[in-house]
Amino acid sequence: MPVKHHIYLVPGFFGFINLGELIYFGHAYDYLKAELSRRGVDADVVIVLSHPTASIRTRTADLLKAVQETAGTGDGPIHLIGHSTGGLDSRLFVSPGAQLADGLELEPYAKRVRSVVTVSTPHAGTPLATFFMGLFGQRILKLLSLFTVYVLRFGRLPLRVVFRFGHVLARADDNLGWKPTLLDQLYDQLLGDFSSERRDAVAKFLSDVGNDTSLIPQLTPEGIDLFNASAVDRPGVRYGSVVTQARPPSLRTRMSAGLDPYAQLTHTIYAFMYGQTQRMPLTALPPHTPAQTAALVQAYGALPGPTACDGIVPTRSQVYGRVLSAVRADHLDAIGHFDQPAHQPPHVDWLISGSGFRRPQFESTWKSITNFLMEDEGR
Repeated sequence: MPVKHHIYLVPGFFGFINLGELIYFGHAYDYLKAELSRRGVDADVVIVLSHPTASIRTRTADLLKAVQETAGTGDGPIHLIGHSTGGLDSRLFVSPGAQLADGLELEPYAKRVRSVVTVSTPHAGTPLATFFMGLFGQRILKLLSLFTVYVLRFGRLPLRVVFRFGHVLARADDNLGWKPTLLDQLYDQLLGDFSSERRDAVAKFLSDVGNDTSLIPQLTPEGIDLFNASAVDRPGVRYGSVVTQARPPSLRTRMSAGLDPYAQLTHTIYAFMYGQTQRMPLTALPPHTPAQTAALVQAYGALPGPTACDGIVPTRSQVYGRVLSAVRADHLDAIGHFDQPAHQPPHVDWLISGSGFRRPQFESTWKSITNFLMEDEGR
């Protein structure tokens, strides 16, 4: 008798699933459901609700709650797919002896996990987290969170907002031209475009972002070193990773973004974050196995350098277990947030990197993930 598989999509840093029709994993969820059905696999696919910027331990407890509510008490296999920080939550979930809050027992469910897939996950940390720990970075983070929600709802930011925010980022290195009132004004302008019901939901989400940011220091290269010392692999679980590398900001990427003023100015946001992410200490990069190195060389033509990244996470920080796919993509491309409005439902991009990632690459990436999940089933 076929067994039911339980697959969990774990969102990353300031990930959300509870803002109406705004779905963090929408395209990935639809693809997985259709592909598993095509293969005749009996599976439930669940999108996990996580605290957006809480600690890895808290977010892992969120994952446990989702599993408890949906996986039942049987022995059906469990598979975890985590994007960005969600990959770290997934690793901690299956780590033998992991301790969450009192009364939370991981082991009955952790022992049922068959595979863990991490997508664009900072296994060795990211320097961008160090930037977000500063006062200026914290305010930028809150705005970026709102930008993500806004773009997924309306398709693009108002040009008046983009121009002003682009100016803030252009002067960020020396903090000239930045005034708290300007960022507050941008924040209020964006929230004002939502309905009162949606505004309340977004405000609650952003309150969660502001009230608990304990995740941020954990994602620095120094913070993640402690995580890696305690989160060990579980015997019998297969680990795989999807690795993303975006092109460095340049005249070429600006041209590929198009002539639209919105695209050009939002590309400035990407360029700013890329510059912060490039500051990865060489000593923090993990060694790779020969198979991992070969996969990266085959995908990119050469081993990515220490400054290579997807705009959020260094590329070589993302390697863990078997490299399932290594693609030219920014940090959000691989979960379906790229520019392809003609597709139904449309793909909407806000991190305009000029990566060139489109639906064929998306389907190829998620097919490789599905193959990995079902490897033991031969499907």
